[in-house]
Order: sequence, then C-alpha cells, then structure tokens
Amino acid sequence: MSENVSATELTSQYAAQVSADLERNAKEQQRISAEIAALQEQLAAHQRDHTVLVSIQQAIGAAPASAEPAALSDSATVPAPRTAKKTAKSGTGKRARTKKTAPAPRRDTAAKPAAEKDAGKAESVKTAQPTLVELIRGHLTEQSEPRSAAEIATVLGQAHPDRSVKTTVVRTTLEGLVAKSQAQRSKQGNSVFYTASAVPEQAAAPQAEEQSAPAGA
Repeated sequence: MSENVSATELTSQYAAQVSADLERNAKEQQRISAEIAALQEQLAAHQRDHTVLVSIQQAIGAAPASAEPAALSDSATVPAPRTAKKTAKSGTGKRARTKKTAPAPRRDTAAKPAAEKDAGKAESVKTAQPTLVELIRGHLTEQSEPRSAAEIATVLGQAHPDRSVKTTVVRTTLEGLVAKSQAQRSKQGNSVFYTASAVPEQAAAPQAEEQSAPAGA
C-alpha cells in the first residue's frame, strides 16, 4: 500500500508541475506575441515615414533640375535681339562682325603688361623676405643662452606666421650652420642645443686677403 501511495503522490506532483509549466509557457507566448505585434506596428510606422521622406527627397532633388531649363531658356532668348539687328542691316552684317571682333586682341595686349607688372611685384616681395638660414642665424646671434631646434622653430613660427617653420627643417639648417662653423652644438643630457659661433663672419675676410697677397706678388 505504501508503494501505491508514493506512486500516486509522484504522479500528482508531476501533473501539478506540468500544468504550472504549461500555464507559464502560455503566458510567455502571450507576452512575446504582444511584443511582436508592437514591433510590427513600429516597423510599419517607420516604413511609412521612410516612403514619405523618400518622396520629399525626390521632390527636393527635382526642384534644381527643373530650374535649369528655365535658366537656359532665359539665356537663350538674350541674343535674339542682336541677331535681329544684324539681319535688319543690308550688306553691313559682315563688316559689323569684323569690327566687333577686332578690339579683342587690344584688350589682351593691354592686359599683358599689367599682369607682368603684378608678377614682377610679387617676385620682388618674395625676394625681399629673408631666408630661413638668415632668420636662424640672426636668432642665434641675439640669444645669450643655447637654444634647441624646437625652441627656435616655435619663436620663428610666432614671429613669421605666414611661413611654415618646422622643427625638422630648423634642425637640418642648424646642422648645416654647424658644418660651416657658423654655429656651435652642445648636448645637455639627451637634448641638443645650439649657439652662434664666437668667431664673426667678417674675420675670415682679412685672412683670405693675407693668404692671397703673396700669391699675387
């Protein structure tokens, strides 16, 4: 009897669990179906908005295209009175054409000297500007302490905003001045600093004259 009672209890527990699972499953299906319906409504609304936006875009894109033929028609109607005037004159159409086309070369010849003058002014302005080597050399001579390439590039860039002064170009120019003994290089840790050469440039001129004098004699 005890075995039969335990079996009936198990079956009743399984039945209750199955019925609870079925009820839970049905509720989940209802919830998911409601969410799907809401998403479908949102999708339909977005599709309707998309079609409306596409139609508006097409209408806006067609407006400039429709305006172009009108502009062309207006420009095409402008030369009409000129042709009528030319046909009204008997035997003078060809002469009028030659007279109208003749002044064209004069304008070109008159414009050439002005363009040449402007080009000459622009070249003179460009040549008047100091070179980067001159700017760096002058900056070093004005400084009492060593300066790095980055510091020199920053100062020259602020003083000459119309010129692109890069640190790499300044460093290359400084190394060229060091090679020509017009600048001196020193290291402080991992940094490299530059100073103007202590020997002035004009001191080399008398030495060159002294060396050339015996050869000439």
